[in-house]
Amino acid sequence: MLTLYFSPGSSSMAPHIALHETGAQFEAKPLSLGNKDTRTSEFLAINPNGKVPVLLINGRVLTEVAGILFYLARTFPAAKLLPHGDIEAEAQVVSWMSYIASTIRPARRQGVEHAREVYAVADKRLGRNDWAVGGRYSIADIHLFRLYWRFRSSLEPEPGAFPNIEAHYARMMARPAVQKTIEAETRIGYELPA
Repeated sequence: MLTLYFSPGSSSMAPHIALHETGAQFEAKPLSLGNKDTRTSEFLAINPNGKVPVLLINGRVLTEVAGILFYLARTFPAAKLLPHGDIEAEAQVVSWMSYIASTIRPARRQGVEHAREVYAVADKRLGRNDWAVGGRYSIADIHLFRLYWRFRSSLEPEPGAFPNIEAHYARMMARPAVQKTIEAETRIGYELPA
């Protein structure tokens, strides 16, 4: 049994999308950041870091976006969220995931101009490829999309500043799993910090 603890629109959106991509049965446990649901003693007993996402796997705790995405990709290979049998392509997915977590995600804390510079590098790295790892959709695309989805409006990019990321964003928005996740999380309501 899989249980996802998430807060709508937060980083937990990426595993939420991945769960919909896999078609896996899971229980969704929405938490309000505004109500400090992740700071309750009940939730801190599950994740002492007091953060989402948390994926319970038959009662065992797995945290962090990259770890959960990797687990889902490997557990549900039919979803093709991780290239199998091509070690270089797998390494490229890991490379993207590391870059997203260590460079793109913290960039916003260093100001909008720095974040734009980081996204410009990501745009070049993505190039005209449909997906982060060439023609293969993967968990790296889900992770990249979620961050851009969240901070797109605050970046206020000039038209055409990130053409490759914008095209990627449009492809992601057309995916049924992304639409299903956005619909589910919108119904609950977003309470994201600025």
